[in-house]
Amino acid sequence: MAFFAILPLLYLLTIVQAGLAAHPQTCPPTLSRSLPAPTDLPIIEALPDPWTFFNNASLKSPADWACRKAELLTLVQEYMYGYYPDTSRETVKASRDGDTLVVTVSVGKKSGKFNVTLSMPTNVNATRRDPVPVVISAGGVNDTVFLGSGVALATFTVTDVAADSTTPGGVFWDLYSGEDIGVITAWAWGFNRILDAIIEVVPEFDQKRVGVIGCSRDGKAALAAGIFDERITLTMPMSSGLEGIAPWRFQFQELGENEKITNITGYAPYWTNTNLLKFVNNSHQIPFDSHLNVALVAPRAIIWDEGTIDYWTNPEGEARVTFLASKAVYDWLGASDKIGVAIRDSGHCDIFGYTNIQAFMLKEFFGTPTDRNYSDISPYTPYPTAYPWIDSAPGKSLG
Repeated sequence: MAFFAILPLLYLLTIVQAGLAAHPQTCPPTLSRSLPAPTDLPIIEALPDPWTFFNNASLKSPADWACRKAELLTLVQEYMYGYYPDTSRETVKASRDGDTLVVTVSVGKKSGKFNVTLSMPTNVNATRRDPVPVVISAGGVNDTVFLGSGVALATFTVTDVAADSTTPGGVFWDLYSGEDIGVITAWAWGFNRILDAIIEVVPEFDQKRVGVIGCSRDGKAALAAGIFDERITLTMPMSSGLEGIAPWRFQFQELGENEKITNITGYAPYWTNTNLLKFVNNSHQIPFDSHLNVALVAPRAIIWDEGTIDYWTNPEGEARVTFLASKAVYDWLGASDKIGVAIRDSGHCDIFGYTNIQAFMLKEFFGTPTDRNYSDISPYTPYPTAYPWIDSAPGKSLG
């Protein structure tokens, strides 16, 4: 796919970042599709430095973040996600029948559709004049946490969008057959097209208070959805593991094995583009890590949940490494209260996880005060070996 496929995203990124800084430095040359092969990239032992451009030039202040964010968006697409489709070529139409939303997407003469289930809050009357926040959910959640808090749900099945299989199937592949795009990106595209449909025919949902959520592989997709769509105000990846919140470079396996790139490329290589498979022998050559995927959401809000005995998803790495490294970027941007981690003493996709993030969600959607410290990584401790650059952020915070 041509590099121009990401231009609409970069344009949107520029508009959003205008509120952060009026006069960034001149950006380094835009990265092209002639980037190095994975095997030709340098080995980076620690987490890649957020404040160093791909050409090794240094950022000078938070005003430069828009430039860095734009090149990171290219890097994660080139080496992991595949290039997000050019949505300017798409036509999205929505129809609504009771609690069913039908999303139809067309590209040229190709077309496909999938269904979404709408659930209204139980304690408020959602109207065009008084719209409610909405969370787009990949699969079921603890409904009470959302509907009982005045938050609507729009729930879909990711496999209707793209099959969880090496054999392409679903609406996305009806439109983009043959493209080197990961299924995680296809699922993220599904979240984003649902938001298009909501904007078109569900005026009771507040377009300025939109969340995305998913657990496990759906959590990987929720993170990608937050990365690729600046309209999403709260991203909530649950128990997402590798290709989500877990770091590529640092595993903590004293109590149980962590998911690794060799595992994923063995049982689900189609989750990403083919370039990622070429890092299987050295993940230290990946020019980003999970902290930079999280930082691509900045300065919008993100909260993730993890269970201390969910060893496969590397909860220790998500807290000790990813959280503290990505929070440094949020702090630098003056958005310290927009990132959080919620740790619980249980396993994979525990239903308590939704209660675990509830206070953060209510703070973001309604301004509800909370005493919960969502920067607390206990029972874990910081792992400074992973981020030797953490105290070298250039310039001042914008906060």
